[in-house]
Amino acid sequence: MSNDTRRDKLFDLLKTRAFRRGRIVLASGRESDFYFDMKPAMLDPEGAALMAELIMQELEGVEADLVGGLEMGAVPLIAPVAMKSRDFGRSLPGFFVRKAVKDHGTKKRVDGNDVAGKTVVILEDVTTTGGSALDAVQAVRAARGTVALVLTILDREEGADAVFADVGIEFRSLFKAQEFLAAD
Repeated sequence: MSNDTRRDKLFDLLKTRAFRRGRIVLASGRESDFYFDMKPAMLDPEGAALMAELIMQELEGVEADLVGGLEMGAVPLIAPVAMKSRDFGRSLPGFFVRKAVKDHGTKKRVDGNDVAGKTVVILEDVTTTGGSALDAVQAVRAARGTVALVLTILDREEGADAVFADVGIEFRSLFKAQEFLAAD
């Protein structure tokens, strides 16, 4: 299947399973009259496979040792991407960043695989202002890792690109909110 076909299929899936009109308060604290709930699409077998394949295609030429991101948005993306990485001739194990350190167990903020001395890609489901992914970037840097790229499924186009430019990290998205608004 071609990348264009994968993208079209995922667009249709997201349009029916993730995109909604209606008043909502976003994680950024902003209010909006549309939102994207990616969980039904990310946890769908076809959605997970399409996202992982498109992410791996987007990562061609990107030097990275690991993929991960902030819980909860990145967690459903990490395992499918790690699994699919083998089909693309590379191995990209995963990690995730906790929003808060647990008060028991290992008390790690970055969990899964050690990021120290590694180059990583931060994944995210929906990016508005970039705050959640930036939190993951800061946690990775504090754990002595390097961030090569922040890659989101959907950019709401509300300033994240400028946030990542300011901290010297490339930011990419598979889709822009405007694509769904125009098709609605």
